[in-house]
Amino acid sequence: MSNCSCVLSYHQFAFLSRPNNNNNNKSLEFHKRKPSLEAVVVVVALQKSESLSSSKPRQFIPKAASSSSASLTGSGAEYSSSGQLLGREVKQKRQKIAGIDQEELVDPALLADPDSCFCEFKGVQMHHKICDAETEAQNTVQAGSSTQLSSQNKKVGIPMILLHGFGASLFSWNRVMKSLAKITGSKVLAFDRPAFGLTSRAAVNHSSPGSEGTKPLNPYSMMFSVLATLFFMDFLAVEKTILVGHSAGSLVAVETYFEAPERVAALILVGPAIIAPLIPRKVVEKNQPGVNNQIPEDNSNSNVHENPIIKLGSSLSKFSRYVAHAIMRLVKGMQDMISSLYKKALSAFLRSQLAAMLVRMVIDKFGITAIRNSWYDSNQITDHVLQGYTKPLRTKGWDRALLEFTAAMFTESASESKPPLVKRLNEISCPVLIITGDSDRLVPSWNAERLSKVIPRACFEVIKNCGHLPQEEKPEEFLSIVDKYTQRVFGGIEAQPLQAAI
Repeated sequence: MSNCSCVLSYHQFAFLSRPNNNNNNKSLEFHKRKPSLEAVVVVVALQKSESLSSSKPRQFIPKAASSSSASLTGSGAEYSSSGQLLGREVKQKRQKIAGIDQEELVDPALLADPDSCFCEFKGVQMHHKICDAETEAQNTVQAGSSTQLSSQNKKVGIPMILLHGFGASLFSWNRVMKSLAKITGSKVLAFDRPAFGLTSRAAVNHSSPGSEGTKPLNPYSMMFSVLATLFFMDFLAVEKTILVGHSAGSLVAVETYFEAPERVAALILVGPAIIAPLIPRKVVEKNQPGVNNQIPEDNSNSNVHENPIIKLGSSLSKFSRYVAHAIMRLVKGMQDMISSLYKKALSAFLRSQLAAMLVRMVIDKFGITAIRNSWYDSNQITDHVLQGYTKPLRTKGWDRALLEFTAAMFTESASESKPPLVKRLNEISCPVLIITGDSDRLVPSWNAERLSKVIPRACFEVIKNCGHLPQEEKPEEFLSIVDKYTQRVFGGIEAQPLQAAI
């Protein structure tokens, strides 16, 4: 008999066999009294019922086997033989990154919007969107943009290509893309760079690196993004475009300019993630009044020929310089070797399982926080915005692709034939507009201002009460600045004939 039955029988037995209240003079204890006939009958009946129910092992019927289990449990949940809820541990183990279930990842194409387009470039399916001025002129202006924007101005007629920043996608241009098409009177194209958005996550083969001539182009490298930008220029069938880069996309825009300067009509850099060099001080004129900059050499040469001690010192000085140069070459060789080993070790680590686990943890803990820190007023961030930024986390291989991009960014060797980008900024000759928010926490506005002083004839604009995303947080101010600048620079340029993109 089970404990439940024993307790029940005991209480019923105690109730039926308790002393009669009318016989108060009898104070016999309960266990000393003989049980009454009614109590014996009840106990025997309970024992017989328990024996019948215990003849078969008690089980919970699974939900799939019987629909009655749902009515018994009230939720349709499944239970084990020990009465524990099945699937609880499984649900707890289902990993979520920034609220996105990682057990249900899909191909990027399945997450495409109705206006999404895909085209292949070097084996990568590039996700992009195109806004046409003629089509958008017939539609209502997007919410948050000005209805009078550039309505009375002459259209520029030069298409734009929009380049997003690190961790973002073409979603960051949604609020201004249609209005930019109206400003230019031409096509505006935005695409997702590899490792971001809905562009396919290409696999990189590291087993057979090959020689420099036969080595395949890394889809996560800077050069791939530059060539992809030039590819979309050909895709639009135009000779020149205005490149608009945001954050790290500004770096792609500038590198594209140096790759093909004749194809870039202007650069618009928004919150540019380009480290500006220190502004050099003015060179002091050599011949200042009252200062003799010429060093007399006649006396020293005569002293060298006359004094043997000076001749010995000069010889030792030359020998010391020779040894110093040899040591410097040795140190430089060691630095190159250490740098190569460091890059190999870093590359191996970034492609390890530990790195994949760390990047998932970082995105989960700090991904949403980074989005909120990009805005001056995080209260303006809606669920739609958060969903737009976390949507790529639903694609297969997003973590591996992000690690490949990071590895390429840190281990990519600079071209020996070209000087560093920082030293070439003063060579930019096309029109440049730099826009920044006064409260940018990611790329300080003072860096953007310093960058504008290094690039010749660059125009610098600051949007007040704005963070790192002016095109999202302050779209009207952003569009007004771009409209006025393009009208001032290209107001007299005739529109280019455009061919329909295939």
